[in-house]
Amino acid sequence: MSEAAKTTRLSIFPLPGALLFPRMHLPLHIFEPRYRAMVSDAMARDRRIGMIQPRTGKITRKDSPPLFEIGCVGKIGEFEAGEDGRYNLVLEGVALFRIVRELDVTTPFRQVEAELLPLAEEPEMLSLSRRSLLETESRAFADAQGYAVDWDAVTRLDDEALVNGIAQIAPFDVAAKQALLESPDIEDRAELIIQLMQFFGRHDGEDSVTLQ
Repeated sequence: MSEAAKTTRLSIFPLPGALLFPRMHLPLHIFEPRYRAMVSDAMARDRRIGMIQPRTGKITRKDSPPLFEIGCVGKIGEFEAGEDGRYNLVLEGVALFRIVRELDVTTPFRQVEAELLPLAEEPEMLSLSRRSLLETESRAFADAQGYAVDWDAVTRLDDEALVNGIAQIAPFDVAAKQALLESPDIEDRAELIIQLMQFFGRHDGEDSVTLQ
């Protein structure tokens, strides 16, 4: 990161397996007290939350597992507060971010200084051949996993929504999900999804697909 790069303060929500991409949406049900406090704080300020995955297998403190460096800023769009203090909300992806450092805070939720990564103004596009192969492999994967999919709706999605939507909902493990998030462009991300579905898709007994 250059010295001139701008940084921002973000409250973060570490959640394994939960990806958010710019221009995509992620529904969340917030029930833990510390994250209810985070949502209340976000609603009082700029409505922003940083979604990021914790690294697996390297947890040193129960409440502060080490984090991957790359996540996505989400802005709270739809919002519903329950009588029991819980929240239902939908995050709208704004931009990817890279953690610069974690901040020493007194809030029950973690906060970081982060660099927002550039976002193309227009959605990215796939080659026709990659789009066709992705749809073919997605159908085969969904059939093998027993998923019911509205394929007519899928075919109407633009390339970016299709690729990032699959990356968000596919039952891959944390490492695979992070690799998808950090793919440099949509072509690489689509190719990685295809490879995951073709070669690494097997059940681990807990309804998730792993890279082992």
